[in-house]
Amino acid sequence: MADTTVDAVTRTRLRLVWDARAFAIHELGFENAGDSYTSLARLPSDTLALVLSAAYPDRLELRTWWFPVVGRVPYRAYFSVESAEAAERELVEEGFDTYLRPTSAFSTLGWFADPLYSTLLREDDVGLVESVLHELAHNHLYVAGQGRFNESYASFAGHIAAIEFFCTRDGGGPDTVRCRRARDRWQDAVDVSRFIDALETRIREFYARGALEGEALLAERERMYSGAQAEFRRSVQPALRASSYAYFADQPLNNATFLARSLYYHRLSDFDRLWREWESTFAQLMAWIREEAPARSDPFEVATEPRAGR
Repeated sequence: MADTTVDAVTRTRLRLVWDARAFAIHELGFENAGDSYTSLARLPSDTLALVLSAAYPDRLELRTWWFPVVGRVPYRAYFSVESAEAAERELVEEGFDTYLRPTSAFSTLGWFADPLYSTLLREDDVGLVESVLHELAHNHLYVAGQGRFNESYASFAGHIAAIEFFCTRDGGGPDTVRCRRARDRWQDAVDVSRFIDALETRIREFYARGALEGEALLAERERMYSGAQAEFRRSVQPALRASSYAYFADQPLNNATFLARSLYYHRLSDFDRLWREWESTFAQLMAWIREEAPARSDPFEVATEPRAGR
């Protein structure tokens, strides 16, 4: 930030990340930030890593991998394109649906000092802050073996923390463009979550009926996914306020692509309701979730706790 050989735009954005990090620690209680986001790592390309997901073609279930500390997770990351593509080919040969995608950020859960990767600087101000706060939320709370909860919780935490950052602190405010955009992006995420959760229910019911198998099952599944995407383009996408979600509308769906995306959007409407009904500060809500979620057999129960904040 002090290096005058760095262009002014970059230095301004580094200051924004620095301020968001400080806000997360001092105002929201994300005390496990450690030294994350106190350094910049410049990458030679627009992709930090490739993330590989796989799912069974005849049921909505992701293939998982086990690692020390974090337990079972529903994806793996690769820094080598060749290694990622080779691993995907092996999974396809085993009969799995697959999804290989780039990522611009990840969290080491406080075990290491995660740098700000230059790939994140391509996002707009609100998206940049959301991403940093999303990853710091993983440092704040990570429930081993609960990948879906961890990602949906971090999506919620990152979005609402960004709203708090842009709408409540000095220099921000409810009438600023970035505050309105942060609120709109969260509402878009909630609307998309409702659509994805409803589609998941329909797909699970289809599999549960067991009326089809083999090629007939896959053909009907493809018809359902194609129809859902047409419905999304027709009824959801035009009403979005700040995001297009083009990747969901346009890229072909299979069980792996669908579940990999739904990891980040499961039951966001429940988290939204919890936030709006919470009677104390967002920082206290984050502390309460951190205490309660690991103690539940299903950590998503915290999102529907009727006595929360009372």
